[in-house]
Amino acid sequence: MSIIVGYIPSSVGEAAVAAAISEAKLRDETLLIVNSSREGSLVDKNTASEEDLARVLDSALKAGIEAKVIESTYRDDLTEEFLGLADEHQVSLIVIGLRQRSQVGKFIMGSQAQRILLQAEHPVLAVKAS
Repeated sequence: MSIIVGYIPSSVGEAAVAAAISEAKLRDETLLIVNSSREGSLVDKNTASEEDLARVLDSALKAGIEAKVIESTYRDDLTEEFLGLADEHQVSLIVIGLRQRSQVGKFIMGSQAQRILLQAEHPVLAVKAS
């Protein structure tokens, strides 16, 4: 089995990866680090650079766990893409980062994390940045 974590280059993403590494080590499972970008988007602040991905992968490997990076793209729905990957890899745990947003922000932009929490068919660990 494996653990999947959604990674974005931010303090929230770093907290999620750190928690996922701890869980993978505790459970002796493979870690799948996912970074998704919108198809056709030239600029996306949530798309991690090759250096970011190499660094988080190296952190996992230094912790003594098997890990791999999955770079995916989505057309319309990030949540569906992420949950599809979780199902495809038959994960035992999903790890996501949470950030605080205003009620208006949630209404206008939606909340990917909330949708993952409600729609996932696998256990979910939600992590906040310190």
